[in-house]
Amino acid sequence: MKKIAFILSALLISGFAVFAQSPEDENVNAAEISFDKLVHDYGKIYHNGDGNCEFKFTNIGKEPLVLTNVRSSCGCTVPKWPRKPILPGKSDVIKVKYNTSRLGKINKTITVQSNGKTSHITLRIAGQVVLPPKEVVPEKKVEEGASPVAK
Repeated sequence: MKKIAFILSALLISGFAVFAQSPEDENVNAAEISFDKLVHDYGKIYHNGDGNCEFKFTNIGKEPLVLTNVRSSCGCTVPKWPRKPILPGKSDVIKVKYNTSRLGKINKTITVQSNGKTSHITLRIAGQVVLPPKEVVPEKKVEEGASPVAK
């Protein structure tokens, strides 16, 4: 009976020892992505206007950065990203095109997945699509007595 109690307590102690171990240290040399901005605000943009914007980023890590996937929250927002590795210290851009044919507020997200220390980063575009102002043709003012007289 003492042997069984001893074996069970030894298993229990070894089980706790496995869970108490600290996680592996993260790679200090890993790639790391840094964006100039995380939000692009179009402000008020005209219906069917230019919905293009760019998010510039830099690899501030010590290994090449690879963007594995960049996806948007909606089909009206289309991201394009570099498929080649970004070397340490180098920069590139993620181009985003928003379809401005829909009127109203813009609040869309773009999720960037990479091999960086932060594997998921969320970018955001905001603004409002409005109708352009109506063009007003200036009226010609005609004064009485100012018409040409036939001779």
